[in-house]
Amino acid sequence: MQVPNEGHVAVLAFPFGTHAAPLLTLTRCLSSSAPNLRFSFLNSAKSNAKVFSKIKPDDYRNIKPCNVDNGIPEDHVFSGHPLEAVELFLRAMPRNFENELKEVVANTGTKITCLLTDSFFWFAADMAAEMGVPWVALWTASPCSVSVHMYTDVIRSTMKGIENGDQTLDFIPGMNTICAKDLPEGVIHGNLDAPFSQMLHKMGLAMPKATALAMNAFEEIDPTITKDLKSKLKMVLNVGPFDLASPPKSYSDDSGCIRWLDCHEPASVAYLSFGTILTPPPNELIALAQALEAQKVPFLWSLRDTSKLHLLEAFLQRTSTQGKVVPWTPQLQVLENSSVGVFITHAGWNSVSESIAGGVPMICRPFFADQMLNSRLVVDIWQIGASLEGGTFTKSGTMRALEIVFSSEKGKKMKENIGVLKAKAKMAVGENGSSTKNFKTLLKVVSGCEEIP
Repeated sequence: MQVPNEGHVAVLAFPFGTHAAPLLTLTRCLSSSAPNLRFSFLNSAKSNAKVFSKIKPDDYRNIKPCNVDNGIPEDHVFSGHPLEAVELFLRAMPRNFENELKEVVANTGTKITCLLTDSFFWFAADMAAEMGVPWVALWTASPCSVSVHMYTDVIRSTMKGIENGDQTLDFIPGMNTICAKDLPEGVIHGNLDAPFSQMLHKMGLAMPKATALAMNAFEEIDPTITKDLKSKLKMVLNVGPFDLASPPKSYSDDSGCIRWLDCHEPASVAYLSFGTILTPPPNELIALAQALEAQKVPFLWSLRDTSKLHLLEAFLQRTSTQGKVVPWTPQLQVLENSSVGVFITHAGWNSVSESIAGGVPMICRPFFADQMLNSRLVVDIWQIGASLEGGTFTKSGTMRALEIVFSSEKGKKMKENIGVLKAKAKMAVGENGSSTKNFKTLLKVVSGCEEIP
């Protein structure tokens, strides 16, 4: 495909959680397929330093990291609130991106021809319209969760006054099994006026203005919801899962995780990781440790040193031959190792997606955001994982969940179900797969070669 030489794509990243990394992955795929396009990656300085440090300069020759104001005033003293930095950044939007875009255009002498942004940035709709360029939004989570945000007003009006958390969203296509209690905070419960809640609501309202919605998923994982999204949006392009479509060329394993896993029997190890943001509360960490020790399950645990409570020190000494605790793991490669039999996870979308790519059933302990929704998909809709009695880690509940996955017919069925999903995911990113075809369409949109509907 011939791509115009003058193309200049502005990529606007959300610098918190695991949002910037998938957007950079997609940007790298696009830049590799269109090396004569210019990509300016607008992100906070801290997040840019983090995501670009994980790739080699040769992998982003036509991508330039550009730092935007993070909204934190000089001499600001943080209160300790976990969302304070996020809210300060939200208050700085969209001014910080507009200012940096002006500098980017001035410095390069090349006008912007496309906006590729995190879906969170509702303001990109007006920004793109003013520039007269396409707006491509990337949703980094499941199709189900973006559908929820698009249906927020409908959900609020339909479920107004309903206090039953088990009430299902059977009035939305593909959500007969989703319950009110599964919804992210800010949809019908929690502070609906909080900056983050307002951002998600505005995003849902703005999404129909997008030229295309790209998602880190594949058509076959949620066909009913994808079909409904396609009926409401101009263009819906599932182009994932990224971990299969664009696996890392190399990885670091300084802790020797893969060598350790290679010494164990197939499907015998429990892998534990709760992402980069949170750690279960102390009482749950202790209960989880007690369950692992009692079940004598070999385990690989990704646990930051700051989270190793002194209460776990004796456990770590007693289980030094049973398990391995490290501050970081190459998660995708861990989940692809044949010795891993279960993934104990917070059910963040990246982790769920990587678990499907590895064919590993899950035990889900969700905490916030879309994690409850993802857990419902994993446990009750796709039936590729187990939940915990009472929703939290207790010794007995965790032991029961481990028994289900490792030793029951239900666990065997989970393994079969996730194997089917893994095969569909691999087919989607194959030469003639749905994600591959969608990526080609996306490349045409970004490069200006596609007729915009």
